[in-house]
Amino acid sequence: MYDLIISLSIRGLINKSAPTTMTEERFELLQNDRLAPQRNPRSWSSSRKWPSSRSASPEAPAPPPEPAQPTDKCFVVDVALRVLFFAATVTAVVVMVTSNQTKVVPGLGGPAPVEAKFKNSPALVYFVVALSVACLYSIITALASISVILTPIFATSFKLFFLLSDVVMLGIVASATGTAGTVAYIGLKGNSHTNWGKVCNVYDKFCRHIGSATAVSLFAAVVLVFLIALSVLSIHKKIPK
Repeated sequence: MYDLIISLSIRGLINKSAPTTMTEERFELLQNDRLAPQRNPRSWSSSRKWPSSRSASPEAPAPPPEPAQPTDKCFVVDVALRVLFFAATVTAVVVMVTSNQTKVVPGLGGPAPVEAKFKNSPALVYFVVALSVACLYSIITALASISVILTPIFATSFKLFFLLSDVVMLGIVASATGTAGTVAYIGLKGNSHTNWGKVCNVYDKFCRHIGSATAVSLFAAVVLVFLIALSVLSIHKKIPK
């Protein structure tokens, strides 16, 4: 009887101590969970899945479009001057080519028709060729200047190209104008030192055409001077102060 009472009391003590043991184990687990970030923060943070900041933040707005580059007014004036240069060179070539004139001139065998034309003078042939090249050049550069106005990306490079090419073309046009002017002056005044007689008293139309073509060619050379000055001014504005 005494043994039975002792066994029952031991079982009661075991049953009373069991919840306490379970509570102590749960407490230790919680303590370990709390101390885990302090012991090894890298492994603990890698095991945790945090919400992404990128997904939470709103999307960045798209950048505003770049403003269109303003049209350079120098190229607008450049196109106008090149159109004027084209008109001058075409006029000079047409006037010179249509200068043919036939007159009856007395000679040793009697009066005979003699034709005066620009092909008889190498200087006038050079004038026609040089002004024809200048006319073609004005067309190409005018189209290039218009393309720069539409897409002003290579504006500075084109300005430098126009400056150099205009200087070369000015030399060609000026030389052609000088040769034609020399022929026109000899035809008008003659040269007593070389016994070259004047012919403009006979071939009046021929001399008028040569003089007019020379004057128009001189005007074309002046237009080229303005184009060169415009290119220099435009490049000077691009230089930082």
